[in-house]
Amino acid sequence: MFKSFFIMKGTAMQTQAQDRADIWLIYDGECPVCTMYCRYVRIREAAGVLRLVDARQPGALMDEVTAAGLDIDQGMVVKMGEVLYYGADAINVLSLLSTRSGWFNRLNYLAFSSPLGARVLYPIGKGFRNLLLKLLGIRYIDNLQQTSRSDQKRGKAGLEH
Repeated sequence: MFKSFFIMKGTAMQTQAQDRADIWLIYDGECPVCTMYCRYVRIREAAGVLRLVDARQPGALMDEVTAAGLDIDQGMVVKMGEVLYYGADAINVLSLLSTRSGWFNRLNYLAFSSPLGARVLYPIGKGFRNLLLKLLGIRYIDNLQQTSRSDQKRGKAGLEH
């Protein structure tokens, strides 16, 4: 389910084109923890442009995340090129692409730049997020359940005809 991050070597021209690509971060825009993370995380200019996508807003990227079977309530998603990184792998990739300027980005790099660190620490952050959402009365996005409900409605509509 998790994708691994690796760098493919190519010609300087290919590398430069890849380096300038958009990097998409799909996150919960109503979650204070997620929003704070997105406000402070910075990636190196050479890595590309970080684009933030609120998972609570419908769109093609959320459709892609849902079609891949990724539960956005259980992990953020980073899309680079055609690859989706989920949860601990997503934060690991972001930390490797991040600048080291500022206390937040240095701490982010120290905590999540190793796959082991990301796999150990990300679930703790996710648990804190889930507790905070519950305390604040913020509902989950439920992207996978929404798909199931809409599939069931289409099935019922097909039976009525």
